[in-house]
Amino acid sequence: MSGHVPVLLNEVVDALEPRDGGRYVDGTFGGGGYTTAILDRAACEVIAIDRDPDAIAAGQALAERYAPRLRLIEGRFGEMEHLLSAAGVSAVDGVALDLGVSSMQFDQPARGFSFRASGPLDMRMEKAGASAADLVNQGDEAELADIFWRYGEERKSRRVAHAIVERRRDKRIETTAELAEIVRRAVGPSAKDESDPATRAFQALRIAVNDELGELERGLAAAEQVLAPGGRLAVVAFHSLEDRAVKEFVRARSGRTPAPSRHAPPRAAERAATLRDVTRKPVLPSAAEVAANPRARSARLRVAEKIAGTA
Repeated sequence: MSGHVPVLLNEVVDALEPRDGGRYVDGTFGGGGYTTAILDRAACEVIAIDRDPDAIAAGQALAERYAPRLRLIEGRFGEMEHLLSAAGVSAVDGVALDLGVSSMQFDQPARGFSFRASGPLDMRMEKAGASAADLVNQGDEAELADIFWRYGEERKSRRVAHAIVERRRDKRIETTAELAEIVRRAVGPSAKDESDPATRAFQALRIAVNDELGELERGLAAAEQVLAPGGRLAVVAFHSLEDRAVKEFVRARSGRTPAPSRHAPPRAAERAATLRDVTRKPVLPSAAEVAANPRARSARLRVAEKIAGTA
């Protein structure tokens, strides 16, 4: 499980407050960092979920080490309610979600998530379904532009989409290096302190290929359902789209929806609060953590607690 450095590890585990006899879900098992820390903190049980079959296979040694306190389940965290039910679990005391691509996926050129080393244009977390190459080579120009704008917040989304469509007329785009070169030419050079010009387009494709925002929406709702009263949800997000979705979900479930305009028509009764917003503002990594692990730079942790007496 080497090569993976969990972000905001202590902060996440502290937020979950693991206790002896408790049961917790690590919805994004990855390299097992959060799972290991939770199991080491208390004599508890962890049910770890990951949609990547490689992560589940690599985690078998960890499962044996912590048997019978660790159970691994291959699947999506958005389906955790059904996955837990199938495993005979009705409620848990905490859920941890570490969003986005894992370090192990990012560092393997063959998985196609990164442009830092050329590899097949894949990006599928589950190794199944349509790949990034399928999307890039088959999507129409308007669809591609919308993906780059909506999920990557790429200001030159139309130019990037047009460049891709022009290039694929001559040859199918197959590798991460090919796509990165197309995007860089379309976007133009960046300032010295900015990320690579291809970063936003690659992020957008990855989110689209894996339906990451849809999965997050389903996962938050599922976590709310499986948490026992007093149980906590800890979510680490790495870009504004994810963090905004988590923030708005917790705000709505904690009854802190914006007051309606006095000119608006009367609304039905407000939804009763089911969560307590523990953090209010996101917890950020320390300067020391960012120095040791630059990928932690954009991390944001938000924590919510299930209110007692809510179903």
